[in-house]
Amino acid sequence: MTKVGIVLSGGGIRGIAHLGVLKAFINAGITFSHISGTSAGSIAGAFYAAGIDPEEGLNIFMKTKLLRFIRPAVGSLGLVNIEYTSNLLKEFFPDDKIENLKIPLTIAATNFSEGRLVYFTKGPLIRAIQASSCIPGIFKPIMIDEQMYVDGGILNNFPVEPLLGSCDYIIGSSCNHLRSVDKIVSIPSLMRRAGIMSINHDMERKSSLCNVVIEPKGMGEISTFDMKKAETIYWLAYEETLKTIRTNESLQELIRKPKIKLD
Repeated sequence: MTKVGIVLSGGGIRGIAHLGVLKAFINAGITFSHISGTSAGSIAGAFYAAGIDPEEGLNIFMKTKLLRFIRPAVGSLGLVNIEYTSNLLKEFFPDDKIENLKIPLTIAATNFSEGRLVYFTKGPLIRAIQASSCIPGIFKPIMIDEQMYVDGGILNNFPVEPLLGSCDYIIGSSCNHLRSVDKIVSIPSLMRRAGIMSINHDMERKSSLCNVVIEPKGMGEISTFDMKKAETIYWLAYEETLKTIRTNESLQELIRKPKIKLD
């Protein structure tokens, strides 16, 4: 049986693209034996690993408006407190244990206290998701075992490494592609582009570790918190994945192979 893994990048609201990618692969008959994700990729990966259909995951984002659960973190090191998402996430992850998910999931986060990358494969799921998604300077750091944790994308925005050696075939999903530009019209757009270039700096090397990478063009130009683009992001990624499935010979061969069947 072929073990297929998928790695899901960080990217704020652009991470909804991963749900479109996952849905297209489900419809093509491809299932995953392992998932690795950072930040928004950890949320999309957790939904899938918990057995939540990706399209339902999109509906959850649309209906709950996840960002409204974030409240000001007065007097803290961040502007807002991501921990207020706990009650919402408990509704979808009542077990709250990474090791009890239906599919093995690895969540990348940054131990900010010690300045090192950490991979969570067991323990509290919600806390790990919050740590992995905690953008420093915007969200208050998440405390785990008296250590500060922030966004995994600082040190690894495309955590393919945990899948190496565990999977026969690896698919990457990246939601931060930047088009070439001739000019920058504002300071915010300059800073946003610089930030995305920073997290994309090793994508060429990491892409070579995957059999296939899905990367919808221009996705990096969408603002991290632009909820109005959620549905557009989902369907752009879905269509990009379908196109790749139709044209990629190794994916066509993978579809014909027997895969690990999940209970």
